[in-house]
Amino acid sequence: MNAKAIRRNLYKVFRLTGIPRNAIDERASLTEDLFMDEVDKALFLFYLETRFKVNVKNEEMTYLQSVGSTINYLQQHCA
Repeated sequence: MNAKAIRRNLYKVFRLTGIPRNAIDERASLTEDLFMDEVDKALFLFYLETRFKVNVKNEEMTYLQSVGSTINYLQQHCA
């Protein structure tokens, strides 16, 4: 999957979790800028794994701290 497709699909995942379009920025922190709590993160992870057909292990969740880090993670795991 190319970088453009990853970004487009990731933005769709964020929209499914209720994040406003104008809040989605590569520098945005999931917890501090997008105000995601544990329930939001669980829903986000479900949609992420479903859309991208990846299996994110619990210990890998620490890599998903921002929009940009999530894009990087997906680029490495959706080759």
